[in-house]
Amino acid sequence: MRDKYIQTAESVTEGQPDKMCDTIADTVLDACLKHDPSARVACEALATAGKILVAGEITAKVLPDIPAIVARTVRKAGYETDYEIEVITHDQSTDIAEAVGGGRTASTQKGAGDQGILYGYACLETDELLPLPVVLAHRLTRLLTDARKAGMIQGLEPDGKAQVSVEYVFGLPSRITSVVISCQHEENKSLDDLRREVVEYVVMPALQELPPDEETEILINPSGRFVLGGFDADTGLTGRKLMVDTYGGLAPHGGGALSGKDGTKVDRSGTYMARYIAKNIVATGLAERCTVSLTYAIGKAEPVAVDIDTHGTGEYADAGLARAVCAVFDLTPDGMIRALGLDRPGFAQFCNYGNFTHQEAPWEQTDRGAELRQACASIAKK
Repeated sequence: MRDKYIQTAESVTEGQPDKMCDTIADTVLDACLKHDPSARVACEALATAGKILVAGEITAKVLPDIPAIVARTVRKAGYETDYEIEVITHDQSTDIAEAVGGGRTASTQKGAGDQGILYGYACLETDELLPLPVVLAHRLTRLLTDARKAGMIQGLEPDGKAQVSVEYVFGLPSRITSVVISCQHEENKSLDDLRREVVEYVVMPALQELPPDEETEILINPSGRFVLGGFDADTGLTGRKLMVDTYGGLAPHGGGALSGKDGTKVDRSGTYMARYIAKNIVATGLAERCTVSLTYAIGKAEPVAVDIDTHGTGEYADAGLARAVCAVFDLTPDGMIRALGLDRPGFAQFCNYGNFTHQEAPWEQTDRGAELRQACASIAKK
């Protein structure tokens, strides 16, 4: 282990263009699942310059009013502008539908909706069992949004992002080296006032457990003016905030996006299950740090590979722990959908500020630890 190193993570507000597109896609998914738990949805959104395009493959008993969903989502994020909305959707490919199987009945085991390598991670650094920079970055953007909505900072607009760098000494967080926040503001907002208020109402409350010191570099709107924001200044697209959604780049990522996809897509279900497994392993004391990888082939129900890496911190050998995981968890798409309730609406509520910071999310529960420990002990005796 290196004696000293720096790790960095970022987060964005719900008004950031890519995140708004993610939220639109997940809200469309929720609307489909509300009327049809077996709906197949792969929804994408693209937005810029006054136009929003929603496209993808949707097979559902009821196709929701997508333009109304888009309008509500944009207003909820804090924008009042009217946008030109276009919707282009069609049914899921029959080839893929046949490969996935299951149809609209429970009589046939569903295969994975695509191939993919999915990763989950957990560690003991924070109560959330996530790396500290990830947790702090999300706190900053949450508080930035709260300060805007509550009127604590006047003249603040919805678009924004934050970045935190933490110095580690012998593997433990030691100090914050830098904080970067960029936030959209009204035309007449003084930059000096904005910077002072963001430090007072956002930075210091968010970083209470590891406060900045006199050498911490705090940069608020380092580029200066940030009046034009959202879709008027940038192009938003689903799936471009993968590290914000997961582990800030501090753990592996298979490259598949989460938003807008139903549970048959292992990009989503496998990523959530891998996090669920890793968190249960760490929460129950079987390891201090754990990376789980699940590998799938399209049309096949069982994963083609399951790997556990406890980074030398495990109570049991990684191979034995992997066997225990396979014994305790149903890793088929059907099994993951059942275990995590992925055929029910509710994805949009977990879309912002990281998919793994919401303690009420099904994949954030630590209710399988006792089973895992018992399975590990049984395997070790053989």
